[in-house]
Amino acid sequence: MTMHGLDWLPLIASGINITVKVALLSAALALMLSGLAGLGSLSRFAAIRVLCRSYIQVFRSVSLLILLFWLYFALPFAGVGLSKLLSAVLAIGLNIGAYGAEIVRSAVEAIPKGQLEASTALNLTPWQRLRLIVLPQAFVRMMPPMGNLMIELLKSTSLIYFITLADLTYQAMVLRNNYYSWTPAIFGLLLLTYFLLSACIIVTVRVLERKFSEWR
Repeated sequence: MTMHGLDWLPLIASGINITVKVALLSAALALMLSGLAGLGSLSRFAAIRVLCRSYIQVFRSVSLLILLFWLYFALPFAGVGLSKLLSAVLAIGLNIGAYGAEIVRSAVEAIPKGQLEASTALNLTPWQRLRLIVLPQAFVRMMPPMGNLMIELLKSTSLIYFITLADLTYQAMVLRNNYYSWTPAIFGLLLLTYFLLSACIIVTVRVLERKFSEWR
């Protein structure tokens, strides 16, 4: 079969739309979990520390693909049926969030202890110390590794092909099956698209890093 005109462009556009949607929703969940679990793992309350550290250890140790399969294929046997989109967002968000939590934890622990002691001497509340002393400096430290993690998140969205969610990879495979002789061009376009999406993340992170550094 030969490729006629630009009939394949709507498929690629549709795939990009799904990929970006899953990436954005997963990133929102992952960043929220990163902040909560990262800070929670440093909590003075033992129950919160244990809960957060257990989440981090469990979801860092589980294969993302197996987690995706478990949420979409296994949960229905327990009476919990999730949509493809929700399964994808939960699997990626939970997995990437666990890695992000370690970035948050290490960035917070890198703050010099003397600054925390000085803020205590100034009678700042724990919330004021976090908001005025810890987070502004931690944000700058965690920005580069978080940027790398968001790129990994974007690339991990290609795994949702295995639950037949019509993302960019899925649509590329459809095109390959229909236009086999165009396989190099199709996968070349796939590589280029992921590269451009990753470049958008890199530029965004660099801009944010510069802004936070100037503000600090």
